[in-house]
Amino acid sequence: MKMRQLGSQGLEVSAIGIGCMPMISGGNIVYGKADRTESIATIHEAIDLGITFLDTAEMYGPFTNEALVGEAIRGNRDGLIIATKFAMTWNGNEMAGLDGSAANARRACEGSLKRLGIDTIDLFYQHRVDPKVPIEDTIGGMAELVKEGKVRHIALSEAGPETLRRAAAVHPIAALQTEYSIWERDVEAEILPVCLELGIGFVPYSPLGRGFLAGGIRSINDLPADDWRHNDPRYSPENMPKNLAIVDAVAAVARRHGVSNAQIALGWLLAQGDHVVPIPGVKRRETMRDSAGSPEVTLSDTDLADLDAAAPTGTTAGPRYGERGMKMVKI
Repeated sequence: MKMRQLGSQGLEVSAIGIGCMPMISGGNIVYGKADRTESIATIHEAIDLGITFLDTAEMYGPFTNEALVGEAIRGNRDGLIIATKFAMTWNGNEMAGLDGSAANARRACEGSLKRLGIDTIDLFYQHRVDPKVPIEDTIGGMAELVKEGKVRHIALSEAGPETLRRAAAVHPIAALQTEYSIWERDVEAEILPVCLELGIGFVPYSPLGRGFLAGGIRSINDLPADDWRHNDPRYSPENMPKNLAIVDAVAAVARRHGVSNAQIALGWLLAQGDHVVPIPGVKRRETMRDSAGSPEVTLSDTDLADLDAAAPTGTTAGPRYGERGMKMVKI
């Protein structure tokens, strides 16, 4: 497995990570049907294939996704980069609101360490920026966790360019995690340039458009009734037929190379810079193996031009979240 570096402080990770969010059944975010045994086997095989970068969060479940990852890495911790995230306060399993305070970062960190069964979180993200708390205070609290050895590197998710600058002035920021894919390119105008300027790694989540770019979903009826993507505006009956043209463009490039749509979509992201490390969500060994092969795909200038032309920034039908979700990004 090829390796890449996130940030300027020596954090080396596999060129492809895996997003563990889909690996649990039930809970607050469902992406198809997951089987616990298969999910754990998927993590084990990913490690065998050289994938070192695993992404989870206390919000997934909530809490149960971290516990699953912790079970899967027991006895396999060496060499792994475990990333998790905080942002919320909780009433039991119910989300109570955003809280970017140092106290909440500490609470979440200590809970994540227990559920993951590890001594140190390698990459600790603020999952969503809390506009009520100055980012300097949030990063200052996270930096205290670094000093104590509970966290190795600090990261942000869905932060805007000015927030990144202010955060980096307090403590080195290893990575920014934000949605980025062939059909979601809004970060290219301002956010990616700031990451390059400040030496911040970039971790695209939903690099396959929540599975859409992989080509196996042609209708909303292909998804289980409880699947979260029924809430995704881009999967709506109005927008999905328009967005299928993007999938067809990816498929055309995939046929040239004799590989899957997913490998092309991930290969396009990898071609955007050596500081880019996608984390496709997986829950089965089959799809994980396929994604793991994407760093071996080399796209030509013609391939990249065709993919760029398929979905220029702002042309995908529908926003990436509903109204509430869009208010929580690029802060």
